Amino acid sequence: MGAANLGSTARIDSAQRQAWADRYACVRAQTLALTAGLTAEDQQVQSMPDVSPTKWHLAHMAWFFETFLLIPRLSGYQPFDPQFGYLFNSYYEAVGERWPRPERGLLSRPSSDRILAYRAHVDASMADLIASAADDDWTEIEPVLELGLHHEQQHQELILMDIKHVFSLNPLAPAYLASEAWAKEAAPAALLDWIAFDGGLVRTGHDGAGFAFDNESPRHKTWLDPFVLADRLSTCGEYLAFIQDGGYARPEPWLSDGWAAVQREGWQAPLYWREQDGERLIFTLHGLRPLDPAEPVSHLSFYEADAFARWSGRRLPTEGEWEIAAVAAIAAQPLELASGAFHPRPPLPISGLRQMAGELWQWTASPYAPYPRYRPPEGPIGEYNGKFMSSQMVLRGGAAVTPPGHTRPTYRNFFPPHARWAFSGVRLADDA
Repeated sequence: MGAANLGSTARIDSAQRQAWADRYACVRAQTLALTAGLTAEDQQVQSMPDVSPTKWHLAHMAWFFETFLLIPRLSGYQPFDPQFGYLFNSYYEAVGERWPRPERGLLSRPSSDRILAYRAHVDASMADLIASAADDDWTEIEPVLELGLHHEQQHQELILMDIKHVFSLNPLAPAYLASEAWAKEAAPAALLDWIAFDGGLVRTGHDGAGFAFDNESPRHKTWLDPFVLADRLSTCGEYLAFIQDGGYARPEPWLSDGWAAVQREGWQAPLYWREQDGERLIFTLHGLRPLDPAEPVSHLSFYEADAFARWSGRRLPTEGEWEIAAVAAIAAQPLELASGAFHPRPPLPISGLRQMAGELWQWTASPYAPYPRYRPPEGPIGEYNGKFMSSQMVLRGGAAVTPPGHTRPTYRNFFPPHARWAFSGVRLADDA
């Protein structure tokens, strides 16, 4: 998740300032709404090194606006607490030392109430900055403000990812949201259909219109051989067939590092699958419920997605293939939107590419690397993206927990190949 494609803007009038103030307030309120049903105890837990406590997310987002906008741009601004810079810096070496990520759950202080007071302090000061900043300063403020709001949306998704992992380890299997009436026997998913693409010399990457993170640029030429893409995501039922065929018991479908992870971690099924009294269950943000064979299989690592694709006699798409297909899908019909249930749904009974966005991030076969001619932005913001372009794989699409409007066909998410707590799934591809 990365830094903005920074640019410049003309002078700003009062209506534009108000629009920015309203947008800032809306995004910040959406974050607090996601945490409204959590107790202070819920927000303290760190269930593994990659998970951050909810209250740390809340404080870090305030720290971002304070560090990169208020301190350098608002005259007379006083930090809420000078120690917070050390506690809530994530990975910005240029702005100082930081508390170790694996130990964020040890921070019982500051309390949740004090962190909420921190957010309120920052919000009031941001309102002042938006209202009073000189026009000449706005060209520097606007791109960082835009980046900060998208950064907050990324943490909104992380809050849901992380609290799901926290709750999954609790023997009470608490629900983040009240459970819906889940059908025990859903209609089976239709057989996979294959959508063909001619390939050729295409242009991929962001075209410069509107916001994008810096890792989506520059736009560049990409050669694609003819390929086919599955019209929907692979399902739990299809993945269950992989398991029943010894998918986790034999090394043949696996990359070497993937097979080592299976043995080391004891994987036998996707992360949140359970078996109880002979029934297969899945842990969701609604709690435990029966596994629906028709819904997309989720919370797979890259290694699992790749092994399943090999077992299927197919492969994962490259990110260039996925992007070209997504652009074509948007031209044919609007992309499906997330349902608000924070869980992926079975595909709708429509023709063409389905579930391209709003259900699960989709693993690609592409390593996370810079595009040709890529240069990270100067200064601390440049640390947001470029230094992570190693040992990770690209995902595309957006999930049921991704804030609406946050993604686009060029959006490049990325995680290490062993990561399973993201809302990640698989769409098969093959050569034409």
